[in-house]
Amino acid sequence: MILVVERALLDQIHQHGERAYPDEGAGFLLGADEESRIVREIFPLPNMREAGERYHRYMIDPRDYMKAEVAAQQRSMDVIGVFHSHPDHPDRPSEYDREWAQPQFSYLITRIESGKATGSKSWRLANDRTQFVEEEVRVE
Repeated sequence: MILVVERALLDQIHQHGERAYPDEGAGFLLGADEESRIVREIFPLPNMREAGERYHRYMIDPRDYMKAEVAAQQRSMDVIGVFHSHPDHPDRPSEYDREWAQPQFSYLITRIESGKATGSKSWRLANDRTQFVEEEVRVE
């Protein structure tokens, strides 16, 4: 599978992660799930994890999840994934990420090194939930 994202949207994701630094930032990817997943909009959210844990964990309020679903539906889109940042940590999923992931989503993870975004990779959880598989990110 391929995740297609416009440069301007990827820049917004990077900026969100930089603003959240040294904590993790997060939000939803809205778009279409066709032959490729196409990100058409992002839905940035606050990290609702308790203050002492935000540097290595994020939590999305269920009410914000519902808001994202409604926003996507109103725009004739779907929630196709989650983006979040890893401050001073590689842009690959942690075991915690795997435990809380959903197989139907793409997970775009941005590495934030000393406050600056250095890259993003996208991952999909295998249907048996045992591992993540990296998916290609095409920036247009």
